[in-house]
Amino acid sequence: MIAVAILAAGRGTRMKSTLPKVVHPLGGRTLVERALDSVESLNPSRRLVIVGYGADRVKAALQHRTDVEFIEQTEQLGTGHAAQQVIPALQNFEGDLLILNGDVPLLRPETLAQLLETHRQQQNAATILTAQLPVPKGYGRVFCDAQNYLQAIIEDRDCNEAQRQNHRINAGVYCFRWSALKGVLPNLSAENDQKEYYLTDAVNFLSPVMAVDVRDHQEISGINDRKQLAEAYQMLQARIKDDWMARGVTLIDPASITIDDTVAIGSDVIIEPQTHLRGNTTIGSDCRIGPGSMVENGIIGDRVSILFSVIRDSTVAADTTIGPYAHLRGQAAVGCDCRIGNFVELKNTRLGDRSNVTHLSYLGDTTTGTQVNIGAGTITANYDGVNKHKTVIGDRTKTGSNSVLVAPLTIGADVNIAAGSTVTENVGDDALVIARARQVVKPGWRLKSKE
Repeated sequence: MIAVAILAAGRGTRMKSTLPKVVHPLGGRTLVERALDSVESLNPSRRLVIVGYGADRVKAALQHRTDVEFIEQTEQLGTGHAAQQVIPALQNFEGDLLILNGDVPLLRPETLAQLLETHRQQQNAATILTAQLPVPKGYGRVFCDAQNYLQAIIEDRDCNEAQRQNHRINAGVYCFRWSALKGVLPNLSAENDQKEYYLTDAVNFLSPVMAVDVRDHQEISGINDRKQLAEAYQMLQARIKDDWMARGVTLIDPASITIDDTVAIGSDVIIEPQTHLRGNTTIGSDCRIGPGSMVENGIIGDRVSILFSVIRDSTVAADTTIGPYAHLRGQAAVGCDCRIGNFVELKNTRLGDRSNVTHLSYLGDTTTGTQVNIGAGTITANYDGVNKHKTVIGDRTKTGSNSVLVAPLTIGADVNIAAGSTVTENVGDDALVIARARQVVKPGWRLKSKE
């Protein structure tokens, strides 16, 4: 069995924020969520999150995770002190304990799997994750023998010139045999400049201890300030976009595109510059997304084109064209082979297959049948100042330019609504609707000029 403990008690003063550091978002998920997600493939039997500063906000950020147990660290006295807080929770636990930092969000699951596999194969008391940094200045060095068994961890300020040539540093990720760690945690001392208890001191009491080098040192990048948060986002984006390009997705200008790692993309998709795919979005095959578009929590079918448009919490079926400058929101659902054109907004609207809303229209709380054509400037007046009301439009109905459909309203099939009409009463099938004032022309009339 394996238990996981995430250290998430610190404030993160360099973030200059009232938010606890681990609650800051990175690519659509908080830092602590990313730390938890990185261990899911290990199938841990226990998931402990050690909280302190802003504990309520950390708990709120993880309230959807019913598998998480929270451990209070009322004083933040170092990593060793944090580990001491889990002793009561794991009193009867037999297995291994993996300890991660909640502000290190880029660890790959395969890296942690390798750490755990080495730990178990070698039957180590502890196994630590290390990295070979190109410029290790400021980091404590990890010294090992030829078989990667730990010999010493020496702080940078205490290294001599020869020791500083060693580029292996401690990543702050540990796998312990819990029975061994539990026995030494009470022996930790705070006799140091910071008056804190450190997990590295626990390592010194244990044997054997091995080091496992991470393949990509960027994985262990921690977040201490906004600049590092931005750098971590760029690392994450590079990883995501490289992966999608390797899988056959075309990114016209990767530097201007952002893609959350919760997004799924089909084959032969082209993503144009300045396009952003966020949240639980799915893009079908053979789509062209962008330029200048955002899809957030959207489900996009095959062969869809989206140009300079925003789609949130909505679905678009196959062979449909969106934009330019369209906005779909509030659970809008567009059918197959539709055309949503210039400056069109759909909110909580279901548009039937082979229907068109080509320009300058707003449909809110509307359901249409198939082959409906919405003329330019048509709006559904769905709000009476207190409540929202629905409009229903039947198959093959056409609205003329500048029509206003005042909800609640039901329009039947095969109806034609004359341009400029304001429709306030239900209409049956197969009808022409003219709902506008009669035109009055007064020949020879003009404004009298002022004397």
